[in-house]
Amino acid sequence: MKQFLLDLLFPKFCLGCKREGSYLCEDCRSLLDITQFYYCLCSRNHQTIPPNEKYGKCSRCQNKKLSGLYFALPYKEGHITKKLIYKFKYKPYLKDLAKTLAGILIEHFIITQKNTDAIWKNSVLVPVPLDKKKIKIRGYNQSEELAKELSKVLQVPIISDVLIKTKITSPQMELKKEAREKNLLGAFAVSDSSVIASEVRPLGDERGNPESIKNKKIFLVDDVYTTGCTMEECARVLRDAGAKSVWGIAIAREG
Repeated sequence: MKQFLLDLLFPKFCLGCKREGSYLCEDCRSLLDITQFYYCLCSRNHQTIPPNEKYGKCSRCQNKKLSGLYFALPYKEGHITKKLIYKFKYKPYLKDLAKTLAGILIEHFIITQKNTDAIWKNSVLVPVPLDKKKIKIRGYNQSEELAKELSKVLQVPIISDVLIKTKITSPQMELKKEAREKNLLGAFAVSDSSVIASEVRPLGDERGNPESIKNKKIFLVDDVYTTGCTMEECARVLRDAGAKSVWGIAIAREG
């Protein structure tokens, strides 16, 4: 009843064709180019990783702290993917888009055969954090909202505050690759006082402190993967804190 009233008072319109009913109608969803493969971390000419391969890196990107990346869509100018992500992050701040976007990622996992128990065993979801100023403006962390929806389907718990942002940084999209790396140095840290967000299942009295990520497979959740600088710095911090491996999950990848 609550959802019915909300839809009646605040109807949803497809961001692609403006049809009433949802933020992404079935016709526009069918036009999305959900990738059937997953690729290495190289910024240029990234290689396809075979479905049965355990690692997500080719011989050229072995030095990366990130173990691999899962993404569902290409991030292109003028494409509906960009519009969906923009409305999720900026005004009118469509927080409800998290469910739609998570559904697209789940479809990618199914297509690429990455929805197995072996992949998600002994793992946790960790959203890429925002600084307090951005959270205050937006009212939520889009990466955390996406992680919550993924958690419900994958049955993998979230630790939403083990990784924190310790300083305000310049917008990455405005910087070149070298400046992006410098911009993020020292921007993230592992908190000693974080508490687990157990939307899926409680983990006893376990706290989201450094001990909760030791020897765990971490899945970093973010909206867009561009040069990879943000996830790479987060992966470095998490691995230094004892994480067994750190993989990335993003709705879309640029390039």
